[in-house]
Amino acid sequence: MLKLSISLKLFLIFILFGMLSCKQEEKMPNIVLVMADDMGYECLGCNGSTEYITPNLDRLAANGIRFEHCYAQPLCTPSRVKIMTGQFNFRNYEDFGYLNPNQVTFANLLKDAGYSTCIAGKWQLNGLNRNNEGNQDVNRPFQFGFDEYCLWQLNRYKHEGERFANPLITQNGSDLQRNNNWYGPQIFADFICDFIERKSEQAFFIYYPMVLTHDPFVPTPDSPEWSDASRRYEKDTAYFADMMNYTDKIIGQLETKLKEKGVWENTLFIFTADNGTHVSIVSSTNYGNIRGAKGAWINTGNHVPLIISWPKKIKKNFVSNALVSFADFLPTFCELANISESLYQTDGKSLLPVIEENCKIQEEVFIHYAPRWGKWKSNRWVSNGNYKLYQNGMFYHTKNDSIEKMPLKSLSPEEEKIRVRFQNIIDEKEKEIPFHLNDTIFKVQP
Repeated sequence: MLKLSISLKLFLIFILFGMLSCKQEEKMPNIVLVMADDMGYECLGCNGSTEYITPNLDRLAANGIRFEHCYAQPLCTPSRVKIMTGQFNFRNYEDFGYLNPNQVTFANLLKDAGYSTCIAGKWQLNGLNRNNEGNQDVNRPFQFGFDEYCLWQLNRYKHEGERFANPLITQNGSDLQRNNNWYGPQIFADFICDFIERKSEQAFFIYYPMVLTHDPFVPTPDSPEWSDASRRYEKDTAYFADMMNYTDKIIGQLETKLKEKGVWENTLFIFTADNGTHVSIVSSTNYGNIRGAKGAWINTGNHVPLIISWPKKIKKNFVSNALVSFADFLPTFCELANISESLYQTDGKSLLPVIEENCKIQEEVFIHYAPRWGKWKSNRWVSNGNYKLYQNGMFYHTKNDSIEKMPLKSLSPEEEKIRVRFQNIIDEKEKEIPFHLNDTIFKVQP
């Protein structure tokens, strides 16, 4: 009987261990999405920059996947609406600085799937710019699926308080105390690290739309000028390099915290940016000097960095030529979380085949761009990273003509095939939602 009891105990221990092991294996991966503000592809060392110091991002790229062809929208709100909902702008982009609360975001879906969710950084989606209805609603991030938030420009106007030194930040419904020695980007990073500290035992989703490296270009706490409090909002494009360095420093802080809590291996960590660099910034690279083109149609307006790290799954680092649009992130997260396709609408494609098999998911990307802000004009185009066709018929070999000064007139047979395929896509979208190049305001379809 004694031997039987011992055997039975060992058997039960074995079963219990197996159940615990299975439970750990079944834990959904954590997701951390970091999106820099106004940072073009050319700004990272791993993408050829010879001017900015980005060792943490470069290391992530060296150990993960670095993408050559990720395309956002050329302007911030169009990109934010698209990445959060996985849909083309003609479906739900109604106004600059606004996301209609009737929309479903990736946070809504992931929260319903069991994730703890958090957002920190830049909001600018309540509709302050045009006084949209409900723009003082401090619960809007909760409505969009975030359990916790720490945000700049939720219900406060920019003139009330900036985002860097002495920032005006709202956290979970209340304004934080202001302090001239505080630095907004560091407050957001610390908030996220605290969230990781508290949620490391369960699956979590973190969305970090950074305030760096948007203008005003001002000193960071690591700049010598910071020691003089009167200079902390001294504007100079020379500070853009310091802001790039601080962005990279924060990435290192987040990685360190994830490793400290033992969750780095099973965390899908993504770094990208919402649009191209500000037009006042010229960056030196090993392929020439690149002027930012935020807001513009040309590639430097929406060609952005993309790095994906997931140590548990990405065993071999590589550079991917797969085409990625901002509609592709939501379906990627939904596939990871086993969310039924019947629960969401998307114009994107999951990136998991790229991550797991290094294959392409699409041959071209379609961009619908109606900024409704500033001097920028509306347009539609299709691109495969090498060629681009606009709705007005202008066709460019963007690989050789990055600033689009020489529209192609005489085409090779292969170029003609590409042009026809692109035109067919534009024609399909025109049938779905008619769009005229001079339209800056049009009715969003239900």
